[in-house]
Amino acid sequence: MCGIVGIVGKSPVNQSIYDALTVLQHRGQDAAGIITIDEGMFHLRKANGLVRDVFHTRHMKRLTGNFGIGHARYPTAGTSSSAEAQPFYVNSPFGIAFAHNGNLTNAHELQKDVVRIARRHINTTSDSELLLNILAHELQDAKGLTITPEEIFDVVTKVHRKIRGAYAVVAAIIGNGMLAFRDPHGIRPLALGKRSTEFGDEYMVASESVALDAVGFTFIRDVAPGEAVYVTEDGELFTKQCAESPSCNPCIFEFVYFARPDSFIDGISVYASRVNMGRKLGEKIRREWADLDIDVVIPIPETSMDVALQIATTLELPYRQGFVKNRYIGRTFIMPGQKMRKKSVRRKLNAIGSEFKGKNVLLVDDSIVRGTTSGQIIEMARESGAKKVYFASAAPEIRFPNVYGIDMPSANELIAYGREIEQISELIQADGLIFQDINDLVEAVREENPAIECFETSVFDGNYITGDVDQAYLELIDMARNEGAKQLKLQTELSNLEMYNIDQED
Repeated sequence: MCGIVGIVGKSPVNQSIYDALTVLQHRGQDAAGIITIDEGMFHLRKANGLVRDVFHTRHMKRLTGNFGIGHARYPTAGTSSSAEAQPFYVNSPFGIAFAHNGNLTNAHELQKDVVRIARRHINTTSDSELLLNILAHELQDAKGLTITPEEIFDVVTKVHRKIRGAYAVVAAIIGNGMLAFRDPHGIRPLALGKRSTEFGDEYMVASESVALDAVGFTFIRDVAPGEAVYVTEDGELFTKQCAESPSCNPCIFEFVYFARPDSFIDGISVYASRVNMGRKLGEKIRREWADLDIDVVIPIPETSMDVALQIATTLELPYRQGFVKNRYIGRTFIMPGQKMRKKSVRRKLNAIGSEFKGKNVLLVDDSIVRGTTSGQIIEMARESGAKKVYFASAAPEIRFPNVYGIDMPSANELIAYGREIEQISELIQADGLIFQDINDLVEAVREENPAIECFETSVFDGNYITGDVDQAYLELIDMARNEGAKQLKLQTELSNLEMYNIDQED
């Protein structure tokens, strides 16, 4: 999951893009980048790290121009190389900078075509660079130094026909304008905004509406599934549906966990959807756990707080903040062994003992993936004096990997894979475990926009909306994931050795 931003303005856009990326920081903390265009030249700064750490005053001064794009990167497992930080760019044709959120499910076969047919070199393992080169190849046939909107839309139509998966894209084309488009299934979000100035209208696209709010743009609407948006460097807006059979199937995990509560995606308030999740889960707890003596409802910060509050209201129980989250903890780069990995949770969270001592507590989280963190948090609650610890998940059991841009582990690493609820409860050492029903989850989100008939729910039910994911594909990405993890481990070990040698020399 990544955050993307693009602005065509009437004044320098570097600060606005920076501010928008900080608001989208939750979508990716691995790397950040901004590229601007000024007098026909790209100005780029990107590196691993948080937005605030990547950009310093000297970098911002170099990012001149009224037109640019930005990216906050969320890596897949085993890929943390600065070479894969975005935006990417190619020099031909025109000069194209590119940022992408999502994942292509046919990247393996596309890579062969790019090399064999387009004769283009791919320098990283990123499907984003692959998609950029596919777009560049299709633009190669454009005549002249400028492109008409119709030519742009024809190119996007061809790109849609070639690629499969989930994607929201923004591209900056030198001498022409900003192009943004969304996959025909509408899995990944993309919002369009406008800001009027004395010099004319400015346009912006971003992964979430909250980024528009942060920099003073007015939300116009969501970019439709399969739609392309093109804004010329002069600020003229053009839009067209470029997919043959588009349908809106938003990723439901955006609402469960990823998106900020103050965002609206496809007409749905993320906050309101989480309140609805809490109400429905509270009703299920009341039906199925009526005999349990729960004293207090405590959220696991922070995504589950809105859900937990509504559960407490529905059950007419006290709601308490039992954990304090350390917002300023740095990344744990080296964690050799399980003992150190367990300590990392305690560095992030600390329990308020008085809220647990002698009580039967209901802990609420947004979801359970591997179960490792859930087990450690339950252990912390017991150590703080809780008599019994029950656990509620706002999402159903996650039994399948995600292939659309969320770094969910392979099936074998998922605690719910091949296990019943009683077995999961025993593994995390809960006195009781309850999950949201998938129908209730879908309805909780759909209540805010009944026009959406279907959501992307593959991690819960194994139904991959693009129709091209089978067991062979899942095994392929699992193998690639394991190989990437091995390479990352080797890089870490070499880095550790280098640091050790430096220490010895000192």
